[in-house]
Amino acid sequence: MTLVALAVMVAVGVVSGSLPGGPAPSVLAHVGIGVGPWQAGRWWTVLTAPWFASGPLACLVSGMAVVVLLGAVERTLGAGRTVVLAVAVQLVGSVVGMALVDAAMSTDGRWAATLRESVAVGPGPLLVGCALAASARWPALWRRRVRVVLLVGMIMLALYSGLIPDLLRLGAAVTGLAVGALLWGRARRDRSRPLAPPSRREGRVLVALIVAATAVGPLIALLATTRLGPLAVLRFVFASPPPDAATVAQQCLDPASAHECTLLQARLRLSGLGPVVMSIMPVLLLLVAAEGLRRGRRGAWLAATGLNVALSALGLFLATDVLSEPAQQQLILGAGTHVHAWLDLAVPAVQPLLVAVLLVLTRRRFTVRARPGLLRRWAWRIGLTAVAVSVLDVAVGLAVADQYVPRPALADLLADLPTRFLPPGYLGETAPPFLPEGYLATVLFEWTGPVFWSVVLIAGLATFTRTTSPGSEADLDRLHRILARTSGSSLAHMATWPGQSYVFIPDPDGAPTASAGAGDAAAIAYRVIGGVALTTGGPVGDPAHHERAVEAFVDLCQRESWTPCLYSVDAAVAEQVREAGWSTVQVAEETVVPLAGLAFTGRKWQDVRTALNKADKAGITAEWTTWHKSPLALTDQIRVVSEEWVADKGLPEMGFTLGGLDELTDDDVRLMLAVDSYRTVHGVTSWLPVRRDGATVGWTLDFMRRRSDGFRGVMEFLIASTAHRAQADGAEFLSLSGAPLARLDRGLPADVLQRLLDLTGRALEPVYGFRSLLAFKAKFQPEYHPLYMAYPDPAALPAIGTAIVRAYLPDARPRDIGRLLRHLTH
Repeated sequence: MTLVALAVMVAVGVVSGSLPGGPAPSVLAHVGIGVGPWQAGRWWTVLTAPWFASGPLACLVSGMAVVVLLGAVERTLGAGRTVVLAVAVQLVGSVVGMALVDAAMSTDGRWAATLRESVAVGPGPLLVGCALAASARWPALWRRRVRVVLLVGMIMLALYSGLIPDLLRLGAAVTGLAVGALLWGRARRDRSRPLAPPSRREGRVLVALIVAATAVGPLIALLATTRLGPLAVLRFVFASPPPDAATVAQQCLDPASAHECTLLQARLRLSGLGPVVMSIMPVLLLLVAAEGLRRGRRGAWLAATGLNVALSALGLFLATDVLSEPAQQQLILGAGTHVHAWLDLAVPAVQPLLVAVLLVLTRRRFTVRARPGLLRRWAWRIGLTAVAVSVLDVAVGLAVADQYVPRPALADLLADLPTRFLPPGYLGETAPPFLPEGYLATVLFEWTGPVFWSVVLIAGLATFTRTTSPGSEADLDRLHRILARTSGSSLAHMATWPGQSYVFIPDPDGAPTASAGAGDAAAIAYRVIGGVALTTGGPVGDPAHHERAVEAFVDLCQRESWTPCLYSVDAAVAEQVREAGWSTVQVAEETVVPLAGLAFTGRKWQDVRTALNKADKAGITAEWTTWHKSPLALTDQIRVVSEEWVADKGLPEMGFTLGGLDELTDDDVRLMLAVDSYRTVHGVTSWLPVRRDGATVGWTLDFMRRRSDGFRGVMEFLIASTAHRAQADGAEFLSLSGAPLARLDRGLPADVLQRLLDLTGRALEPVYGFRSLLAFKAKFQPEYHPLYMAYPDPAALPAIGTAIVRAYLPDARPRDIGRLLRHLTH
């Protein structure tokens, strides 16, 4: 169907003579959608407009969009449904779009006058509406990304460009979303399942896309041939378009307009390449900040929030300044009432403010801090650059002072220096004390600011894209040296995950030290949340020094007035602190599969053998690899599968002792992928290394995801395949990790807290399935090892419980906590 549609577009263009330059005005009036008096009664234009393009570039873009968007929709829905959807979206979307056009025309002024004379052709509204409708059937990751990109893009075009095609596309986008929700939406499939927020990584991507799209919006208005949308005036915040020579000459004929004449002359002289670069500098700064947001950088969040607040304030300043000068109001807004002028100038200040509010609401997703000292070095470089370009501007300016009119003194150069670092839009509104005429003076005048801000951009991009570490590099190096020798625990590799601090135990005997050294025997990882120092598992390294590591950790907590909590520790550590008077409670059950003599024979292995046989018949193979060695085609599918899994949960993705996509990028972590002959990923597991005396003796299961439409039994297949691979490599065991809030009934008496945790595990079973996970692991006939939480003071349990919830659900919103409480009280 997509190929047929493309062929029809080409045929219509050839027959009508509209290729490649677009339809003639006489043809356009009969086939395009418009609101002029000649359009009255021409209802068929709603069906004819999609088959034409307005020009050569529009023809090329339309053809590519048909192949990409309509092809994706047809692949999802099939040819027949796509035809029905396209007709429905085109008809209903055009009605909604024309309603937006009518609303825009009610404002009067230049926008309404231009809309009455314009005509829209092209398949854009149809394609956008179909894509957004079909996105309801796409995996969660691409559903969110396509919706954010298309919706924000259509809104920006409508607000900044404001032509009839832009408003029609926005109307079709809204229509497509509604149709998709009605026919294939999540609410129709399962009304009882709440919508899940995106994972932390995907949430960062979505926010970054919104920031980038809103940053590019003013450029749309700046580059567009017609700038009519309600935010088109915001282009003056980024760049003040230079006046034409005729306007300047006419203004300067009036002796009473000497001041305005000087301003226009200044703006005319600041229309070179340097001011152009300076004009788009705010856009580039926001794009760099958006890249930092995608990576979760706290500094990028501060920069993006500050820039948007500043743009909002500058928008208000522009509104006040323009409304105070009737001549500027006429220049920027054209004819219109005072009320409409206020609306046209107040709305632009709201858009950056809304972006800033979005950033504030999502601030907890941006917690990645730069390496120690990196920001300090960045500030030094920026400061030195500012001093260098300022000294150069003033010193060379004095040397070539005769190239300025009038000739400036040192005080004049110093007073005018700050304006070099502002966009031309503000230089154009300030009467300059002198103007350049010579070559060197012009270079200084135009390029002092761009050079400085270019350094800021490059340094900021380097800062935001540089790999960060959870602790200092020295601490991580020490920890990796310990783990390379002896892990000391099957969960030890989790100590390398972000957001942790460490206590090190040197070898031989000694107190914990902050100095780097290769002689560390053991360590313990922890994070401080609300005054509670929460460990990530037990001590790592040489087991002979684990007792000293616990003692050192407790001593550190006492010095810092923290409440210590040893979380997910083994029986040996639990017994040690019990002797010191601590309380313990089981919080998880670890399952360990010995590999010596393992063979999947006998009735108890039936499910595992069935999964292996089904995979063999389906042509599915197991691939043992790492994230960075996997091609993009596979890693992108892993992201899609993971995001779909998170979306189906209805609650945020858990962290702390449960790894996510970010933890897969460690080169020490291995991936086992289930891939079919078409290179489709059906499932993925990740495995953390466990070492003893420098050799890998085991692997610990962490990340588990499967495709919703993949073959059943993919997890059994992946774990069994890993067992075979580990056996061949000489490993001794596989740890299937711990199942939180689930435990094996050993017939021992349970205290009140243990019974409460058991009840919590049962209540959360429909959401997270911890008990089902433990039952699934039982298929591999494992050994069971309890994991405990140890704490010194029962009175601190509320604070400890809050810290654990915050550690596991760092992105939880109040309503997510409300859902958990409703599950618990059901």
